Amino acid sequence: MSMNSAQARVLDPILTQHARGYTNAEFVGHALFPVVTMPTRAAKRIEFDRSSFRRRRTRRAPGAPIAALEFGYEGKPVALHQEALSAVTPIEHQQEAGAVPGIDLQQVGVDTVLAVIAMEKEIQQAEVARNAASYAATNKDALAGAEKWSDPDSDPKAQVYDAKEVIRKRIGRRPNTLVLGGGLTSALGKHPLITAHFRPTNAAAISLAMLASYFDVESVVSGDAIYDQADGTTVDVWGGDAILAWVAPAGQRQMPLPSYGYTYQLQGHPLVEQARFDADIRSWKNDCLDEFSAELVGADAGFLFQDAL
Repeated sequence: MSMNSAQARVLDPILTQHARGYTNAEFVGHALFPVVTMPTRAAKRIEFDRSSFRRRRTRRAPGAPIAALEFGYEGKPVALHQEALSAVTPIEHQQEAGAVPGIDLQQVGVDTVLAVIAMEKEIQQAEVARNAASYAATNKDALAGAEKWSDPDSDPKAQVYDAKEVIRKRIGRRPNTLVLGGGLTSALGKHPLITAHFRPTNAAAISLAMLASYFDVESVVSGDAIYDQADGTTVDVWGGDAILAWVAPAGQRQMPLPSYGYTYQLQGHPLVEQARFDADIRSWKNDCLDEFSAELVGADAGFLFQDAL
């Protein structure tokens, strides 16, 4: 049966709450760009400089004034952009679904739209992370030939350890996150150095937890998402790249820590607007919106391995 406007208003907050809790296990961009909510669209993000790394004169003689220290920072504007799609539920489909208990086509439609918007967020996060121009020359390496991790003669562990030292010398912390393109995850699972390392354990396969142990980082995640272009070409969202980074832990993401990146998201989003009936197509429509921007705020806290596959 079709819904009247009163019923639609009741569903609105339910679907909005569902939207905010919506996650997709295949998406990993949040591992590098955790979400920080913003109260307004017009705001600035703070980038702290290296003041805290500089040696200062802190010793004080009796009766002398206490020296003051002001930490430098730069406020940069955040340009949130809106992603929006409408979930369409024809009343004919709703009538048919009404005969089958437990099927709610309106929520199915919203889920489908949320998945598309979440995919767009993942693609944008990957584009930011994989942009070599954002990294200093010391914090990136374009791999070729026997350096590629897909080559059995390569030594991925040595390269990761060298990159960890680069990051440590820039921010005073060792990276805690390694994001791998999906194909790269598969290649590392067959790498002779890695399989030989775990052979005594009789492991049937190399897991992400095992890779985290091997590379000595807290978390290794695999970017397995793909999307189709208009011409039918399939694209790996994370390609054959790997990104090593230090990401501020939950609960510390508002502090002046040299974290790699954030996804700035408008407070209250994503949201699902009230259902409205479109008589021209005899369908109910739920507009689904999200407003966010993935920002690389601390390139010194990351290292990009290009073309590792």
